[in-house]
Amino acid sequence: MKASYYHAITLMGKMLDEATIPYQYTGRSALLVQGVEVEVEGIDLDVQWDVFNEALAHFGAYSPTSPERNPERSSFTIQVEGISVTVGCRYNTTIKTDPYRLSITLGDTVVWCRSLYSYLYDDEMNEYSAEIHAYLSAEQQGFTAENEQAWNQNNYLALVNRYGDPVEVAAKIKQNPKWRLHPFYKYIGDATSKKITHLMGSNGVKAVALAILGASVTVVDFSRENAAFAKELASGANVSIDYIVSDVLSLPAEHASGNQDLVLMELGVLHYLIDLEPLFEKIKALLKPGGQFILHEFHPISTKLITSNGKKHKVAGNYFAPEIENNEVAFSKHMPDEEKGGLSKVVQRKWTIGELITAIGQSGLVIKVLEEEPNHKIHDIGIPKTYTLVAERV
Repeated sequence: MKASYYHAITLMGKMLDEATIPYQYTGRSALLVQGVEVEVEGIDLDVQWDVFNEALAHFGAYSPTSPERNPERSSFTIQVEGISVTVGCRYNTTIKTDPYRLSITLGDTVVWCRSLYSYLYDDEMNEYSAEIHAYLSAEQQGFTAENEQAWNQNNYLALVNRYGDPVEVAAKIKQNPKWRLHPFYKYIGDATSKKITHLMGSNGVKAVALAILGASVTVVDFSRENAAFAKELASGANVSIDYIVSDVLSLPAEHASGNQDLVLMELGVLHYLIDLEPLFEKIKALLKPGGQFILHEFHPISTKLITSNGKKHKVAGNYFAPEIENNEVAFSKHMPDEEKGGLSKVVQRKWTIGELITAIGQSGLVIKVLEEEPNHKIHDIGIPKTYTLVAERV
């Protein structure tokens, strides 16, 4: 069944592409094409509404049924490879600009389908959310292994090249620890005696600054080289931090005891996760009632949409694109040229503000603040570069 199912999907995809009829597989068909294990019987696909009649004529050899029409959509049914296929259209919607339309390679054929992420917000497909999250969890494990490998390749050297000797850096942090926590320090308040967990805490600069201010700080990060730098940094500042070398989602249950005053994440971290639901479940488990989650992150307008080069700005990306990307590991720019060639790539999924807000809202955390922040460079005036989000466990 599965072989004939995929054959029918690729066959119709080729036919529609050759006829330049925009289309995408939808519903359970789309999920199966993307690797989600769901039960399917027929195939569902949508075509562009204003070429629906062309699609009907194009599939004439398959004896299509008479179209069923209502104010919202039209559809007809054909049999392909012994499988029932429903071809439909939704009026006044544009297939090509659907933000969740994805190309997927099946064998030597590229087909179009609606991204599985769109079905996490679709009440009609809500029954498959468990299967979607299970699929993303399995994929995440593989991606995390790749990312962990990348972040354990000479990262310590890159940190020294960027910041300098850890002991010297520690002395600078001690001079003005609050500055290291800009612009979100105002949401932390008095850090004295607060229990704070910094997820994906990287090199420990923020953790050491918080420890200097009197907080009890735990860092969770999967990079051993980050941990080595952070521990030397803490020693140089004469403070103590607890550094757990672990993937955030694999943090042992004993560390998620619900007693943290604050969970912090900042700058270039969310894109390492391809599903936000388990992250916010973990954050909620860490926080005590009334505890805060603070996220300071790069704004997707700048990471997904606009490319900047000095005074020149170009809208070169797709803000809504849900694709998973392979990119250079962030510290590569601080490595000698002869070291860069052997560095592994990292896997990233860049999130929109809407996806983030929805995931936090679904977790039960209550959003208190979303502050969008500009870049201070004069050439970037008017363009959001970062944002700070504050949420609370009630």
